[in-house]
Amino acid sequence: MDKILEGLVSSNHSVPVKKAIVKKVVEAAERAVTEDQCQALFTLTTRLILLGEDAFQKQIGSQVLDAYARYHRPEFERFFSKDFVLSLLQQGYGQLDRKDPAIVEYIHCCLRLLISCPSVLEIFSVIQVEVLRMVCERPDPAFCARLSTLLSDFVQCIPRDKSGVLFCQQLVRTISSFHCFASQEQELREYVGQVTKVSALLQNIWKADPATLLPSLQEVFAIIASTDPSFDPSIALASLVQHIPVQMITVLIKSLTTDQNVRDANMTKALCRMIDWLSWPLAQHVDTWVIALLKGLAAVQKFTILIDVTLLKIELVFSRLWYPIVRQGALAVLSHMLLSFQHSPEAFHLVVPHVVDLVQSLRTDGLPTSKAFLLQFTELIHCMMYQYSGFPDLYDNILEAIKDLPKSAEEKIKLVLNQSAWTSQSNSFASGLLKQAGKSETGKTGLVNLGNTCYMNSIIQTLFMATDFRRHVLSLHLNGSNTLMKKLQLLFAFLAHTQRAAYAPRNFLEASRPPWFNMGSQQDCSEYLRFLLDRLHEEEKTLQALDSAKPKAVSPADTSSKDSATTSAQEDNEQTILPLAEAKPGDDTRTLIEKMFGGKLITSICCTLCNCISEKEEPFTDLSLAFCPGTTLQDGPQTQRQSEEPKALCQGSVNGGSEAPEPGSAKAPASNAHFVPVTNEPPLSVPDLVNYFLAPEILDGDNAYFCEKCSSLQRAEKTIKVVSAPEYLILTLLRFSYDAKCHVRRKILDNVTIPPLIRLPVHDPSIPTQCSSSTSSPLQVDSPESSENLAKKLKSIDGAEEMSRAIQSVPYVLSSVVIHSGISSESGHYYSYGRNINGTDGAQHPDNQYGIKEDLGNAQAESSLYTCSAPSLPREQSETLPNSSQEAKDWLLFNDSRVTFTSFQSVQNITNRFPKDTAYVLMYRKQELPGQSLNGGLMANGMRLSAEPPLQKELLDAIIKDNKLYLQEQELSARTQALQAPSSSCSFRPNGSDDNNPPGSCGPSGGGGGGGGGFNTISRLVF
Repeated sequence: MDKILEGLVSSNHSVPVKKAIVKKVVEAAERAVTEDQCQALFTLTTRLILLGEDAFQKQIGSQVLDAYARYHRPEFERFFSKDFVLSLLQQGYGQLDRKDPAIVEYIHCCLRLLISCPSVLEIFSVIQVEVLRMVCERPDPAFCARLSTLLSDFVQCIPRDKSGVLFCQQLVRTISSFHCFASQEQELREYVGQVTKVSALLQNIWKADPATLLPSLQEVFAIIASTDPSFDPSIALASLVQHIPVQMITVLIKSLTTDQNVRDANMTKALCRMIDWLSWPLAQHVDTWVIALLKGLAAVQKFTILIDVTLLKIELVFSRLWYPIVRQGALAVLSHMLLSFQHSPEAFHLVVPHVVDLVQSLRTDGLPTSKAFLLQFTELIHCMMYQYSGFPDLYDNILEAIKDLPKSAEEKIKLVLNQSAWTSQSNSFASGLLKQAGKSETGKTGLVNLGNTCYMNSIIQTLFMATDFRRHVLSLHLNGSNTLMKKLQLLFAFLAHTQRAAYAPRNFLEASRPPWFNMGSQQDCSEYLRFLLDRLHEEEKTLQALDSAKPKAVSPADTSSKDSATTSAQEDNEQTILPLAEAKPGDDTRTLIEKMFGGKLITSICCTLCNCISEKEEPFTDLSLAFCPGTTLQDGPQTQRQSEEPKALCQGSVNGGSEAPEPGSAKAPASNAHFVPVTNEPPLSVPDLVNYFLAPEILDGDNAYFCEKCSSLQRAEKTIKVVSAPEYLILTLLRFSYDAKCHVRRKILDNVTIPPLIRLPVHDPSIPTQCSSSTSSPLQVDSPESSENLAKKLKSIDGAEEMSRAIQSVPYVLSSVVIHSGISSESGHYYSYGRNINGTDGAQHPDNQYGIKEDLGNAQAESSLYTCSAPSLPREQSETLPNSSQEAKDWLLFNDSRVTFTSFQSVQNITNRFPKDTAYVLMYRKQELPGQSLNGGLMANGMRLSAEPPLQKELLDAIIKDNKLYLQEQELSARTQALQAPSSSCSFRPNGSDDNNPPGSCGPSGGGGGGGGGFNTISRLVF
């Protein structure tokens, strides 16, 4: 029979004739055949299968072998013995190499025919040994795919126990050696299919024997972490990722990132090669694992690796966005890499040149998923352009290409950036000792306490939260200068853009500390604020004076708008300060401090005998408010209050801070004091103190006024009125009074109600001052002349309409509050509350949605024009406002290094909850409401910037440099702590809730709360 079959195969008969004869041969298998005939047929069919000249010969061999093996199984068992299988696997067959896939396919076919025979078990044992040897020889993908098919069908052939672990590791190594040099799509598809079969075999082994999984993954990492330049592992390893249980991410990433034996170079290589896996078309979860490893490295502060890998691979990841089959995973990785790389725009600017082309491609490729993908992509681009604004030359084309696509809200962008930063990553992969404090959920930066510098920190944060002031400072072009304003600008830039949770303002402290302030000692924050503003003002005035003394080619009128570069630092400072918008046409030389914080007062003294009035106009940057006695002011005369006299803007600060009269002496009855007592008086409020400051005062007795007209000491009335309202109204509550008996300054702990909105009466300076004491004072001297003069002067204001023109009630919204925690000026702690608000927020902010009502009664309207008032919330809004989610995220608590969300309710109730914590310095922002134009159209002139200005190159470079330094510091700290971990212990102290513990981190006399930084020791009175 074998001779017939061999002759048939080599004959010239047609294919149909050959098939008919083969059919007869197959049917003859049912009849008895001798042992020799069977062996001859098996040998012939094996040769046809393995060495056949064409597919027809191979098909004939397979059909005949299958038929005779089924009907003559004992003979086939003796033919297909373990020795024969061993020779095939070790030596091949004839000229057929042992690594040819046909060998494995033949064995696979024969095993199917012997599956029920006992002898197959011996063959399984032989194959178990041989497959381990074969994978160690790194066969090609086609052979491995055939072998994987065999092992998947006959799992008995898979090595077991230790050999099984070794087999998996070697199979991983073999996959890493796969390389495809095909250029045709069909060849590429075959290659991917072969790799998929091999990875599926590993998946089955891992499921059947979980003990083989971890060693296999360790082998994967060892391969991709290799730094051998001659070895480049295949991206076919990506096919294994989809078979790794996602639940193992945390365990595996923790093992990798905390293993001290893994060098940085190895980790960098491994991460780079994992990112290369994004190109593998069928791999799933590659992006998940890459992002998890990136987060794990950030959690243990290995920032050097993250920086190197991001800059090296960001363009490759971006290029994957062009391929629909892998673009979704690539976008996930790209988004994480860009959003987390926040210390520098370098990574984003590497891909900027390719953005427009990709957007245009996504618009025109016609794929159903492209539109949704384009929206996700543009959202990422908007986030990055927001983070690194100030590059219009790079972004103009991008903005034009995506101008019709939606843009995320600013708050959402800030939230995404805050959550994505490396320093904000969850440290669940790190041990307790390795955990580092990142920025809080607020996204704001705290200030490190440098030794009793809470007075400075609270003031800096208050000025930083003055939105319009901050934006103008950041918009100044002060390159190359070394002025205090430049240092403030740099500090503001760091607070806005640093990745540090808290920034140490050492340089600014050295430059701004008053000479009489001793380092490391408690100081008065109000005194510091006054000194700081005074320094900034005088500095700019000096620069202006120097500039005006220089010859100029242009007229002085054009100076404020010039943009040309200058050669000296002084000219540069001057050039950028002068162009700021002015409130009035004639105020071209006003400094930034005058524009933002400067107001004007007129102090008038009226002789009650001759009604002669002496007036003096004085500038101010803050109003020092003394506490009125324990009775409500009723337009009566008051005691002399020397401490409340407004300080001229250019005056030096009072050493030791502002002082109020001793409460006991203020309340004591005197011949020159007249008050109307009121029972059951409500708690003092800020408007009460402002009204007390502005109320008329009688000068009599020892304090009588020398009238030049009368040429003698006379009883007189002193009045103060505001004639120019500042953009930011700073109010200092004079809480420290001098105790003459004990020779110490004591603190007034009275609670003061802080309204979210107040109205300040601002007088028209052109309206003459009236002397009201001639008709209202009980000590007035009867004089027909004075009465006549008074009557004439009173005629100048006739009716409410003219009065409203003479006095304007200017609305202010609360911006910041500095709190002093403690019982004396020599100890305690300062912290501050603040929120972002600018001059146009009056009609938009939740606290102010009640608006400013103008429908008051005539008497009430007339009274409110003369006094400072606080409009009350309607009941329905006052009930809902404190609980609103927007308001809950609106206020921030700045406590040195710690920044947390809080609420306005917490601001109002702080003294009720913690009696030693009292409001000290308040800042209100003037509001321009719809239909009104305050102060000569400041908004139109540009005093209120609508957005944060882009960072200038010098500031950006400084921030990038410091961010890199910070990441290096964090990484070094993490490594040091990791080395010390076995011999170290760690304890945790939970942060106190703002509603349960006082926010001040004070010494023995302070509020007693935690979280302000510094050392918690008895000797440390101020933090």
